[in-house]
Amino acid sequence: MNWELFSIIGTIAFAVSGAIVAMEEEYDILGVYVLGLVTAFGGGVIRNLLIGKPIVLLWEQGMNFQIALFAMTLVFFLPVRYIRLWKTWEAFFDAIGLAAFSIQGALYATNMGHPLSAIIVAAVLTGIGGGMIRDVLAGRKPLVLKDEIYAVWGMLAGALVGLGWAQGTWQLAVLFVLIIVLRMLSVVNKWKLPKRSLRNVVSNHALAENSKRRADM
Repeated sequence: MNWELFSIIGTIAFAVSGAIVAMEEEYDILGVYVLGLVTAFGGGVIRNLLIGKPIVLLWEQGMNFQIALFAMTLVFFLPVRYIRLWKTWEAFFDAIGLAAFSIQGALYATNMGHPLSAIIVAAVLTGIGGGMIRDVLAGRKPLVLKDEIYAVWGMLAGALVGLGWAQGTWQLAVLFVLIIVLRMLSVVNKWKLPKRSLRNVVSNHALAENSKRRADM
């Protein structure tokens, strides 16, 4: 199975995603390139730092860099109507990138003999790291922490690879499709992880403290 093809698709999807976010935030063309490259390659850099692979391997991805730059340049000059069309399919291509990069990160860690926990972390960071950096640089709350279930599917990919349940070509292909399907189901059905908000509690506490101070005065 040609994993390089999936890596290219994921690189394009994430680079364009970063470029569009930069344009939504009204960044100039330099900001578009920076945010796009960070989104496409940031997860891999963080992964390499944590699992002990040389950071300089990033510069060996010459073809992917060229593809990302071309995709971002194309998007920057596209008419708005085509960007809107991309936004319609954005979740699908993003799911492809998540699946490809999560599996890629898990395989890197597995080949280096890391334990299951490290494999799962490598998978998640490769799949979502770039998007998190993108959102932080754009001044947004990371979508992976508050949107539909996202990071969990990267964890699942890492766990299945780390446990040896997905090793052969066809098994990895099935896992790739499974992650895409699960991610799209979570988008369509708006699956979310349980959350607990303390915003009202904090607000009420602050109001009570202010009322108490006024009464003491």
